Amino acid sequence: MLEQGKIYIGTSRKPDDSINKPEYLELKYGNRHGLITGATGTGKTVTLQILAESFSNAGVPVFAADVKGDLSGIGAMGEFKDFLDKRAKEIGFSDYEFQEFPVIFWDLFGEKGHRVRTTLTEMGPLLLSRLINASDAQEGVINIAFKIADEGGLPLLDLKDFQALLNYMGENATEFSNKFGFISKASVGSIQRELLILEQQGATKFFSEPALKITDIMRTTNDGRGAISVLAADKLMMNPRLYATFLLWLLSELFEELPEVGDPEKPKLVFFFDEAHLLFNDAPRVLVERVEQVVRLIRSKGVGVYFVTQNPMDVPPTVLAQLGNRVQHALRAYTPNEQKAVKTAADTFRPNPDFDCADVITNLGTGEALVSTIEAKGAPSIVQRTLVRPPSSRLGPITDAERQQVMSVSPVKGLYDEDFDRESAFEILTRKAEQAAQQSQAPAPEEQKTTGTIGGWTLPGFGTEDAPQPEVKQQKRSGYQRETVVEAAMKSAARSVATAVGAAIVRGILGSLTGRRR
Repeated sequence: MLEQGKIYIGTSRKPDDSINKPEYLELKYGNRHGLITGATGTGKTVTLQILAESFSNAGVPVFAADVKGDLSGIGAMGEFKDFLDKRAKEIGFSDYEFQEFPVIFWDLFGEKGHRVRTTLTEMGPLLLSRLINASDAQEGVINIAFKIADEGGLPLLDLKDFQALLNYMGENATEFSNKFGFISKASVGSIQRELLILEQQGATKFFSEPALKITDIMRTTNDGRGAISVLAADKLMMNPRLYATFLLWLLSELFEELPEVGDPEKPKLVFFFDEAHLLFNDAPRVLVERVEQVVRLIRSKGVGVYFVTQNPMDVPPTVLAQLGNRVQHALRAYTPNEQKAVKTAADTFRPNPDFDCADVITNLGTGEALVSTIEAKGAPSIVQRTLVRPPSSRLGPITDAERQQVMSVSPVKGLYDEDFDRESAFEILTRKAEQAAQQSQAPAPEEQKTTGTIGGWTLPGFGTEDAPQPEVKQQKRSGYQRETVVEAAMKSAARSVATAVGAAIVRGILGSLTGRRR
């Protein structure tokens, strides 16, 4: 049943229920992306598990989100169960044996796996706007903030960096508006409130350092198997937008960092996106276009993306058209919308003259699916009604003790478990604000500047670091007295000094308004 260069999915059967033939996914087409769909309890997670096992055995690293905790069993040896043994015999799977797989557990919160982090700079303004569900005006302010940080040498690593930058922008909104466009203090305040909500939801643990290195989810073992990175997402699902944004960020990072490889003999990485509908729910058009672009182009980087969701209609048509490998589990059709979903699912397959897809989809049993994969010349195979093979690893979650045991021998142990907080925007802006406050209490300098510099870029509002000059004062006189020649000369000199000071102040103000360096 197992063949070199192919992943065994299961065995199809004819309309009379007799065994037909093995169904495979060819490794060289594993980067053509895929879709696993079906109602709750129909076997989607088990299908994901057996595909991840097979890719790992073929030397392909895998990244998958564990939404319910069931996928964690892939890191433990399989156990005998009657129904698994029955399925293996039913489909003629004579090579069936139990196995455990090399797993690396990850967790944004650091509770069930190694910490996963990134920085706000790496996240970028588009994904951050999506994360806080920003309006158009707020997204504009976020883009300006990233521009100011980039030009001013202000690293944005965590949420406190961004909060400090927003405070600074609000205090100097007029100066920045003249250079970058209108900055509404109301928009700044709204963004700050959304960031506070993110902070309360635990996002502070995600935005920090050390940031995840893509190479650490693309590891292989000494015996040539691909490591399976399992992201604990049961708690993360309490904030669906953070979950979807994180996985989209990870896809974007893979797209940007990996080199072009064309069509390799096997994928460099396979990425499973469970509960994929969360990525597209209420997503702005620009974000959907970004997903479409990444999915379309990341194939040439050797990465296969497999979306796992209940309904094929959860995925936009432009993305759905790029998913060549399909596994469709049972769908229910009690309502008009569900009936429409069944028809949509049936229409995405290359028809089989032996049965009607729409009828079969509603009558599939647990662990049974309609399967169509990319075959010779890149064309989809004729859809087959397939009994999915049983997994070799444990079916169901592992215990906490077993999880800790796996983590204790992990190849990334100690790399991400401790926080690291280097100097960034928060520290720089705080220090400059303190310096400005100290200067404001010092004697007024001869020439008062309204700008300072950070990272070689002129920023408003911090004052000057020049040494203060002595202030020129005149003593009051009582009554009328004739001026002497010396007194007249002194007054003339004082007027010249005042004129020079006034000109310097005007130059400083104009310089700050036009954004020119002084």
